[in-house]
Amino acid sequence: MALSAAPGCRAGERGPRWRRPWKLLALGLLSASSVLAAAPGAGAMSREEKRRLGNQVLEMFDHAYSNYMEHAYPADELMPLTCRGRVRGQEPSRGDVDDALGKFSLTLIDTLDTLVVLNKTKEFEEAVKKVIKDVNLDNDIVVSVFETNIRVLGGLLGGHSVAIMLKEKGEYMQWYNGELLHMAKELGYKLLPAFNTTSGLPYPRVNLKFGVRHPEARTGTETDTCTACAGTLILEFAALSRFTGTSIFEEYARKALDFIWEKRQRSSNLVGVTINIHTGDWVRKDSGVGAGIDSYYEYLLKAYVLLGDDSFLERFNTHYDAIMRYISQPPLLLDVHIHKPMLNARTWMDSLLAFFPGLQVLKGDIRPAIETHEMLYQVIKKHNFLPEAFTTDFRVHWAQHPLRPEFAESTYFLYKATGDPYYLEVGKTLIENLNKYARVPCGFAAMKDVRTGSHEDRMDSFFLAEMFKYLYLLFADKEDMIFDIEDYIFTTEAHLLPLWLSTTNQTISKKNTSTEYTELDDSNFDWTCPNTQILFPNDPMFAQSIREPLKNVVDKSCPRGISRAEESLGSGPKPPLRARDFMASNPEHLEILKKMGVSLIHLKDGRVQLVQHAVQAASSLDAEDGLRFMQEMIELSSQQQKEQQLPPRAVQIVSHPFFGRVVLTAGPAQFGMDLSKHKAGTRGFVATIKPYNGCSEITNPEAVKEKIALMQRGQCMFAEKARNIQKAGAIGGIVIDDNEGSSSDTAPLFQMAGDGKNTDDITIPMLFLFNKEGNIILDAIREYEAVEVLLSDKAKDRATIFKDLEMENMDQKSSESDAHKPNSEEASSDSQDAGAVAEEPEGGGESSAVGDPDPLSAASTASASVSMAQEDPHTSGSAEASAPEPACTPGDSQPQEQNTQTEATSKAHWDSKVQPMESILADWNEDIEAFEMMEKDEL
Repeated sequence: MALSAAPGCRAGERGPRWRRPWKLLALGLLSASSVLAAAPGAGAMSREEKRRLGNQVLEMFDHAYSNYMEHAYPADELMPLTCRGRVRGQEPSRGDVDDALGKFSLTLIDTLDTLVVLNKTKEFEEAVKKVIKDVNLDNDIVVSVFETNIRVLGGLLGGHSVAIMLKEKGEYMQWYNGELLHMAKELGYKLLPAFNTTSGLPYPRVNLKFGVRHPEARTGTETDTCTACAGTLILEFAALSRFTGTSIFEEYARKALDFIWEKRQRSSNLVGVTINIHTGDWVRKDSGVGAGIDSYYEYLLKAYVLLGDDSFLERFNTHYDAIMRYISQPPLLLDVHIHKPMLNARTWMDSLLAFFPGLQVLKGDIRPAIETHEMLYQVIKKHNFLPEAFTTDFRVHWAQHPLRPEFAESTYFLYKATGDPYYLEVGKTLIENLNKYARVPCGFAAMKDVRTGSHEDRMDSFFLAEMFKYLYLLFADKEDMIFDIEDYIFTTEAHLLPLWLSTTNQTISKKNTSTEYTELDDSNFDWTCPNTQILFPNDPMFAQSIREPLKNVVDKSCPRGISRAEESLGSGPKPPLRARDFMASNPEHLEILKKMGVSLIHLKDGRVQLVQHAVQAASSLDAEDGLRFMQEMIELSSQQQKEQQLPPRAVQIVSHPFFGRVVLTAGPAQFGMDLSKHKAGTRGFVATIKPYNGCSEITNPEAVKEKIALMQRGQCMFAEKARNIQKAGAIGGIVIDDNEGSSSDTAPLFQMAGDGKNTDDITIPMLFLFNKEGNIILDAIREYEAVEVLLSDKAKDRATIFKDLEMENMDQKSSESDAHKPNSEEASSDSQDAGAVAEEPEGGGESSAVGDPDPLSAASTASASVSMAQEDPHTSGSAEASAPEPACTPGDSQPQEQNTQTEATSKAHWDSKVQPMESILADWNEDIEAFEMMEKDEL
C-alpha cells in the first residue's frame, strides 16, 4: 500500500479534516514495502531468507515459552539459569523490579496475544483456559499500578481482543464468552483505589486485596510517581471502558493526563521525570524521552489514534515541538532541565529511549528516526546488546541488558515505513545475538554485563510479550498472518487493541474544553502523519543517505568546531578537553580551563572545587565548551559514585586488647587482591614503611616483610605504592589519607584507581583509610608494642577471631622454649618501625590537592563529587601546581629532636584520649556502627 495522507492528518496544504481518525496510524498503514522493496541497489532479502528467519523466531519463542510453562508456571516469571519460577517473597527482593510480580502468572497473561500473532492458536486457546482457571487477582500483595496496567490489564484486554476475533472467524474459541474481559474489569476496579488523590494522579502502588488506604494495605504513603507511571493508562483504561460500557476507567485515566498537561513547564512545554501526586510539584525536573517519561508521549499520540480526541494530538504536537527543539541533538536524545531547557541534565542516555524512533515514524518525522536508530544500532554492534545506559561518547554507563524490546520495536516500524531491507538485516543481527549470547538451556537470560557477557537469572515477561512479536512481524508477509494487523494498535507493552473501539461506547466528550492550549504554528501539523512526499523522496536511497554519515559514530567523534582555547595551544585543531581526561596537575589542561572560564578553588580538606563563570571565558564558543565540561564533570561524579563504586572494605584490629571490637571502614582498590573473593581476608601485624609515602624503593624491607604496610597518601600513584611494598615482601597495604581531619563519617567512600596500565602484577590487597580512621591505628601502634589487623570484605565475628588466636597460642606453646626470644626481638623491631610514623608530618604539609583523586567538587550553579581517574599526584607546595614536589617529602629527614617532640605529643594525646578500654570502645563505636550500616546498604 502506498502511503498517502492518513485520515485526520494535515499533509502538505490545508484541506478538510477527516473525522474518522481510527485509521490514522495503524501499523499496517505504514507498510511501504511494496514501494521500496525492489529499490535498485537496496540488496533486498530473498523471500526464502525472510521465511527462514521468521521460522527461527518461532523456534526461539517456543524455547522461551515452553521452558516457562514447564519450569515456572504458575509463577510470574522464569528464572532461566536455575530453571525455576520466580515467586515473590520466596526469592531475595530486587526492590522496585519486583513490584511487577503479583502472583498472577504474569508471563502467561503478558504472552496471550503474542501466541495469536505467531499463529499459535491452539496454544492460545489452552493458555486462555489456564488463565481463566488458575489466575487469582485477589492476592494480598502490593504491586505497581503502572506495570500491572500495561502487562496484566493490557494482556487480558489484548487476549480478549484476539479471542473475539478468532471466535468470529469460526474455527477457534467458540466456547469463549468474554471471560478475559470479566477478569480485566475485576482488575480495573482493583486499580481504581490508587486514584484516590486530590490531583487525580494515581499512587504508584496498590494492594490488590486491600487497596491503598486500608490498614493492611502496606502502601499509600508514597508522595511521588513518575510521569510515565501516571500518564500511561489511557489506552488500557479507555479500552476497558469501551469494551464494557463502564466509563469510570476512562474518566480516571483522562483526569490524570489532564493534570500532567496542566503542570507542564509552560515556557518549555516539557514535563519532568517525577511529580508529587498531591501537590503537582515536579520532584525531578529533568526531562527526556527515556525512562520515567517515555510512554507518556507515546500514549498521547496513540490515544488520539484510538479515541479520536483532537486534544491528545494537540498536546502531543506541543510536546514534540519542545522535544525536537531542546532534547533532540541528532543523533542523540539528551535530557535537559525543564526550566532551563538549553542546559543538558546529563551526558548519558538510557536504553528505553530506543522506542522513540518508532514513535517518530508514527508521527511521520522519518529523518531523525533513522538517525537515532542508526546510532543505537552502532552501539549494539559494539556491545552485542544495548546497555541500560551509555554515555554521549558511547561508553557503557550501566552495563545491564534485561532483553528489552524497544530497539526491535523501532526497527519494525522503520521497516514498515521505508521498506528498506537494511532493517531486515538489523533484525537478523538481533536474532543472532540473542541466540549466541542470551540463550541458555532453560530459556533466554538477561545480560548482567554486556561487556563481559555475564548473565542474570531473569527473563522478564515483556521479552515474550514484545520481542518475539516485533521480530516475527518484521519478517512476516501479509499472507503469513491469520488476521489483519492493520486493524489494531499496539500498546506500550505491544498488546493489541482494535481500532473500532474509537466508535464504541463514546461516553466522554472528545474535546476537553476545560483545558487551554497554546497556539501552534501549522508546521506542527505538517508532520503529524506520514505521506509519500515526506517519507519517500524520489531518491530510493533516501534512508541510506541519512544513515551513511553515522556509520562510524560510535568509533569516531562527531565533527564539531574547534574552540579558540584549543587552537591557541597548538598549531592545529585539537579535540575538546573531556572531563574524563582532565588532570589537575597538567598545566596545559589548567590553561584550557582558564580559557573556558573555569577556575579551581582549593578547599581545606584537600578537594578541588571547579567553578565556571561564562563571562570570564575567552569567547562564547569557549564558554560553551566550559559548560559542556562542567556537565561532563558532574555526570562523571555520578557515574563513579554509582556504577563504578565498589563496596566498602573493613580493617579490623584483632590483637590485644581490641580482639576484633574495632572495625574501620576502608575504601577498596580497583587492583590487587579482591577481598570479596577471599573470605578469610589477609591478617598480619602492621608496620610503617620508609619512605612513608611509598613512592620509591622501600628502605626498611626487613621490617615490612610478611606484614601489612602502612603508608601515607600522596606524591605518586596508588599502584606504584602497591608495587613497591609488594617487592619489599609486604602481604598487604593500607594507605592513610594525609588530609587532616578527613573521615568516612563525612566523606563519600573513596576507592583507589589504577595507573591506567595493566595492574595484574599486583596481588596483595590494598585498602584506603581516611585520616581519622588511619590515626586510630597509628595511635594504637604508639600505645602497644604490636598491632595486628585483618583486611577483609566485611568484619569477622569475635568468636572466629578468638578461635584463630587460640590456635596460634597452642602452636606457640608446642614450639621450643627459646623460639619466643626472636619473636620478642621482632616485636621490638616492629615497635621501632612503628615509631617512624612520628617522623612524618601527619598532615603531609600544605597540600594543594591539585590533581588529587579525592571527590572533586564542580559547580556551574551546581556541584559534583568526582574521583579523578587513575592518579594520586598529591603534591605539596603552591596552589598553582605548576611544579610537583620531589618524590619524598621533607618530613622524611626531620631532626631527631622534632621526632622526639612529635612522638611525645602523640603519646600524650593518646593517653589523654583513651585511657580506659571502655572509653576506647565508646569512641570507636560510631565507626563500627557506620561500617555495619554501609554493609547493610550494600546488601
